[in-house]
Amino acid sequence: MIYTRRLFLALAIALAGMNMTSLPAFADVAGKFKAYQKGSTKSIDHSAWDKLLKTYIRKGKDDLNELDYKALKKSGHKQLKAYLKRLQAVNVFSLNRAEQFAFWVNLYNAKTVDVILARYPVSSIKSIWSGIFSPGPWKLKNMVVNGQALTLDDVEHVILRGLWGDPRIHYAVNCAAIGCPNLAIDAFTAANTQRLLQGGAKAYVNSVRGVEISNGRVKASKIYKWFIVDFGGNEQGILKHLRRYAAPKLAAKLKKARKISSYEYDWALNDRR
Repeated sequence: MIYTRRLFLALAIALAGMNMTSLPAFADVAGKFKAYQKGSTKSIDHSAWDKLLKTYIRKGKDDLNELDYKALKKSGHKQLKAYLKRLQAVNVFSLNRAEQFAFWVNLYNAKTVDVILARYPVSSIKSIWSGIFSPGPWKLKNMVVNGQALTLDDVEHVILRGLWGDPRIHYAVNCAAIGCPNLAIDAFTAANTQRLLQGGAKAYVNSVRGVEISNGRVKASKIYKWFIVDFGGNEQGILKHLRRYAAPKLAAKLKKARKISSYEYDWALNDRR
């Protein structure tokens, strides 16, 4: 009976499509990448990624940063792969904390784009599966940093969220979906990280993809529901976070809000239309 219940629970989790990894594996990755070099002046050159972003991103409807995957695959995929190869050759432990943060964000975003290009054309990143019960590529071990094989989940949830604990990380990493915060047109660096995090938070919260209020009813991105623990652990925490980055007109409406009525998310590819 106990075995049957455990099997049913495991199957339910798998069918729900939850991106889960074994706790020991999570702990191993998190523990390994805690190390950094305080006072290090070493910096990583992200100019190749920055150039690709500026060349192939265009502003679309609702202030969405659309990426021209078709053109990038034709003319820039080779440069992207070379950049990813250089990143994975870096000894990340020799970097200071600010350089590490920029390294991980750029690695995540560049690898996500690389994964899309390898299968393009696709209508959604969720059509690229990690396994039979895993829609999306987030559990594929497709990167190696300091000898450790990593997945996109490892980089986002274990390293970035786990070691930095900043809710604005959700405005930095991009999962190639329309519902996601914008893929920044600038590569992250130690110098511009705070500006990009603040700008990303304000842009998303004040877009219809982040939060929208109609007749007093608040509709928010499912990102806030999926990662509610990062936004205070409850809806009041989410609302407080939204008010912090809302423009005056939206903030006035949010001030009256007591709950979130619904959550939405668009998984369609953030492709150039």
